[in-house]
Formats: sequence, structure tokens, C-alpha cells
Amino acid sequence: MLGMNDQPARWTEATVHPDMWADPDKDPRNNDGPGPDGESATLQDFLTNYRMTLRMKCEGLDAGQLARRSVPPSTMSLLGLVRHLAEVERDWRNWISDGDPLPKLYGERDADFIGAVAEQAVVDAAFSDLEREQAATDAALAGHPDLGERVGKDGIAVRELLVHRVEEYARHCGHADLLRECVDGRVGQ
Repeated sequence: MLGMNDQPARWTEATVHPDMWADPDKDPRNNDGPGPDGESATLQDFLTNYRMTLRMKCEGLDAGQLARRSVPPSTMSLLGLVRHLAEVERDWRNWISDGDPLPKLYGERDADFIGAVAEQAVVDAAFSDLEREQAATDAALAGHPDLGERVGKDGIAVRELLVHRVEEYARHCGHADLLRECVDGRVGQ
């Protein structure tokens, strides 16, 4: 582990704009043409891009690097963020449902971060869990196209849930920026 004064050099793969993570021409989050039409499509587009950003921030790292904690006493790591967002996706489905809540994926409070250990099986499971939970939440929300509709036991508006999802990923992508920079110095958008 690097000491506080042994920081990796800052770098980027971008050649056109060296302060960016990826060249704008090669960034999979960029698309040609106008943005999506409508509120729902716009929110989904932002969510998709933040999800992609999280995956990009984890690309090319081994299990040890993904599990590297930020600074004591924090348990935050890139792998922990992946596990946390899988857990949160599952929890959002509980907000939509009128039925019994789904059980936690990882158990007790903060187990998503605490259990983020440097084992390839844990990494593979975390990304699999995230993909499955994202797809399940997306499918559950697809049944509620009216953003003003109130769902679940607490009557949360679909719009509020979608905005909260974007906010959650955006916040954690900010964490991922800092965590990735601590791992190998890579910075950018």
C-alpha cells in the first residue's frame, strides 16, 4: 500500500484532452445527435451514463486494487461501491413493491463494504449481482411509465425514485474518481 507521500503519477489515456479519462471521440458515454426526448428518457440516459462511468472506473484493476480501502477508518473501496449499488438497486425494488421486502444481498448493515475483499470470486459475484439487480429494478420500473404515479407502501413517486437513482450513482461515481486516483493515479471525467 502506498504511503501518503508515495502517490502514483497522475495520468490519463486521453490524447486530445489530457485532463479527461477517455478521448471524447472514443468515450462510450458520448453519442452524436440530440439528447433523449422526455423526462423519463433523460433520467434513464443519465443513469445509464453513470452506471457506465462506475464500470469504467473499475476497468483494468485486479481484485486487490478493487478492494483497496480509501483511508482508515473508512471501509470504502471500488469493490465496496459495486456491492453497495447492487444492494441499493435491490432496496429500490422494495420501495416499488407492496409485498414483503427482498432480503439483503450481503447481510448486516455495511456488509457490502466490509465484505469487499480481494478475492476474484468476490469481484465476479459483485459485478454479477450489480448487473442482475440493475436489470430487475429497470424491469420493475418499466411497469410504471407515469412518473407521477405513486408506488409501494410509502407511496413514493416514480419520478422521485428515478431522480434518487441518478443521484446515488452520481455521488458514488465521485467517490470512484477519488478511489481510482489513489489506486493508480488515473483521473478524469
